[in-house]
Amino acid sequence: MTQPGSTPNRPRRGAGCLQSLLVLAVILGLGYGASKIFGDESSKSKGSSSSSSSASDGKGGSWAIGDCGGPDPENKPDGYRAFDCDETGATFKALKIEDASFLPNAIQCPAGTDLIIQVSRVFGAGDGKKGGGIPTNTVCGRNLTGDHPGDAGAGGGQLVEGDCISATAKEIACASAGANDFKVLGLVKEKAECPAATTEPMELMMAMGRPYDVICGGTV
Repeated sequence: MTQPGSTPNRPRRGAGCLQSLLVLAVILGLGYGASKIFGDESSKSKGSSSSSSSASDGKGGSWAIGDCGGPDPENKPDGYRAFDCDETGATFKALKIEDASFLPNAIQCPAGTDLIIQVSRVFGAGDGKKGGGIPTNTVCGRNLTGDHPGDAGAGGGQLVEGDCISATAKEIACASAGANDFKVLGLVKEKAECPAATTEPMELMMAMGRPYDVICGGTV
């Protein structure tokens, strides 16, 4: 997603005040992943991709549902910034705005979220725009194009009910699922909370902030 777009002038404050920038860190690309506990066997895990980037806010420093954004041509390859939704640089729309968190697992976006962007505010001037800052919000974004890896069953985004997973709890596209794979019927804290159709309750390794500890797997 490196479509060009115009960069608006950054708003300036009065003398003696520091210019503010928004730093957007992509904390979710494709795939969420999980670690399954297999008794005494070693667990396997797959983490979400992450990168840091910077961007001018373009909207006074706040994001709202329905706002659009896209790659920042001044901060390639991982920079994102706000765009008007009808601008050519816009590639995603905000489905939900969550509070910021230092625990990525604590951020749970709605189904259909294709990417998650953490917004941080840094104070200063010049080119020191990479990384750092104070987290302020998390944007749950959905692609404006027809490419939606975050849809249930598509094989990407955060794990949600309706997704499919392998026997090692790795998210896969349901279209490629086989006889040894499972459909996610629920994401719960205890095995006893899984629905009756569950054939493979998968207990996960502990992760701070994650709202569930068991994946309820059923027949695909």
